[in-house]
Amino acid sequence: VTSGGTESILMAMKTYRDRARKLLPHIRHPEVVAPVTIHPAFEKAAAYFNLKIVHVPTEQDCRPNMHCYRESITSNTILLLGSAPQYPHGVLDPIQLLSDLALEKGLPLHVDACFGGFMLPWLEKLGYEIPPFDFRLPGVTSMSADIHKYGLGIKGASVVLYRSSELRRHQIFAYAEWPGGLFGSPSMAGTRPGGNLAASWAIMQVMGQDGYMEVSRRLMEVTKAMVEGVRSLEDLEVPGSPVMTAFSIRSRNPQVDIFAVADVMDSKGWKMERQMDTLHCSVLPSHTLESAKQLVEDLSLSCQAVKSDPSLRKKGSAGMYGMVAKIPDKSIVKDFIVEFFDAVYTL
Repeated sequence: VTSGGTESILMAMKTYRDRARKLLPHIRHPEVVAPVTIHPAFEKAAAYFNLKIVHVPTEQDCRPNMHCYRESITSNTILLLGSAPQYPHGVLDPIQLLSDLALEKGLPLHVDACFGGFMLPWLEKLGYEIPPFDFRLPGVTSMSADIHKYGLGIKGASVVLYRSSELRRHQIFAYAEWPGGLFGSPSMAGTRPGGNLAASWAIMQVMGQDGYMEVSRRLMEVTKAMVEGVRSLEDLEVPGSPVMTAFSIRSRNPQVDIFAVADVMDSKGWKMERQMDTLHCSVLPSHTLESAKQLVEDLSLSCQAVKSDPSLRKKGSAGMYGMVAKIPDKSIVKDFIVEFFDAVYTL
């Protein structure tokens, strides 16, 4: 168990780096292959542990181009990555194909199920068509899953799972030369948030399989109503084929700036999560069928407002995201983000 999805991901990446150091010492510049939709926590881990992530572009369906994925594997590759599902669009990566590729190339495969690990299994039991994404596939060697998302646990609580103890051993840090005695640690933190983990365990005992399945059933009904409602609007679309309680919204009308729509939605009391060219929606236990109806109605009104007032495309987050999209050198944007956080923590 870990303190959250980021730590689970950090531990997996550290594990495979150390495994490569032991088994493949000739690799001086280890690489990890991943779709561009992989969670930024993997980018953080790569920066921390001196790894290089090779990004694979996605197709129109928001899934990685498998030809490009295969071509991205080199003699420096130590790990393959996939998501179940990826966060931006709620789309499940082709884990079966990645598993086959991992076996063919003799490489490990980590599946990031931080988002879907405590939702997809219940949906499969409810009869939804969920392709295998876990250890049923022989090429999958590890997984991460957050209890504090659809496990409904207290933040932060997550798990990282390995197919074998041989793999897990590489996660453990040990030091035997400290004057204070022997030291060993299985995760990033020495002192860990035991209260959060205990509370999450208690919630799982209370919920049980029946409780999780009922929550999953209800939330998928709400999700279906939202997705169908958004797809009925002439100005908007839902990219790809979301498999669970998350999806994204994109404009299909050049006159409807999706970020201007988000600004209008904010004014109506919604909190819209902006992405590169879409809005992200996660359906939570607080959402109902009435919420779905209201969302679609407000999206329709917001689109009309943007079409009737073109100046909205140059204001608020629409203006900011539009400016960022036009900056070719993303290092400038990264510097801005650093400056922002530095200012937040300045007294």
